[in-house]
Amino acid sequence: MSSSGTPDACKGLTGDALTLCEDAGGAGTVIGAGLVIALWAATDIILGFTYLVFRLARRRA
Repeated sequence: MSSSGTPDACKGLTGDALTLCEDAGGAGTVIGAGLVIALWAATDIILGFTYLVFRLARRRA
């Protein structure tokens, strides 16, 4: 995954400082995408268990 362009915080940097700043921005992008996917998966699991509980409760009544 990669972000587009150079972040505003990295403008004016050169050499190793620029590389480090750009890499940190890329890592932040990956972490953000990972959090979105993890929250989606957790919500999906919670909704799935809720559906099963209601389905079993309706079946017994």
